[in-house]
Amino acid sequence: MDVKRRKPKSDEFVPALGLGVLTPLFDPLVRILMREKRFKSRLVDQMAIQPGHRILDVGCGTGTLALLIKERHPQSEVVGLDPDPQILAIARSKTASARADVRFDVGYADRLPYPDAGFDRVISSLAFHHLTRETKRAALREAYRVLRPGGELHIADVGRASGVLMRLAVWPIVLLDGTDRVKDNVAGRLPAFMNEAGFTDVVEAEPFRTTFGPISLYRASKLVTNL
Repeated sequence: MDVKRRKPKSDEFVPALGLGVLTPLFDPLVRILMREKRFKSRLVDQMAIQPGHRILDVGCGTGTLALLIKERHPQSEVVGLDPDPQILAIARSKTASARADVRFDVGYADRLPYPDAGFDRVISSLAFHHLTRETKRAALREAYRVLRPGGELHIADVGRASGVLMRLAVWPIVLLDGTDRVKDNVAGRLPAFMNEAGFTDVVEAEPFRTTFGPISLYRASKLVTNL
């Protein structure tokens, strides 16, 4: 009998808006409905990037955040990673138009194709709510692995939905991505998952209220070990 092997869950990525045909609409919808400029600018501020820092953008999508970082910190090295070739084509086109030196790789958050301790910052924007609980935890362990001691993780994503209005607002995302992927974000479990992965000093900023629910900013550190 010819038995077909099932791909790992991480290979079954959810496109940016749930369906591949909607990917070209991602940039205008996020810009208009999710206060993108404001929360991504705040995320870059909290990263405290220094000249020469190596930065990995996990689930980089169309490259908006990676390009913003390179624009504001031209002496940094920025690498974007995403499993979706369609959305990376958009990112590369935007990078070429901006004449920015940003590299984009195809890959998965739960098995990063990079050596240990190679980055000063690992960031992610609107990607973790696409992942199952198992993959979220694996992705955080991988982020910890590729960070240098003293490096930091920064995430902007769907956060704890408190109040009736925010719980209703987040439902379009739940319907597109699936309850099993979004529920941990909405329940506010990401900080606990970061602690489980080894991160310390986990901080969650007050969420931005958007048309599609709350967007929280998270910051966490990799401990500096004294040998």
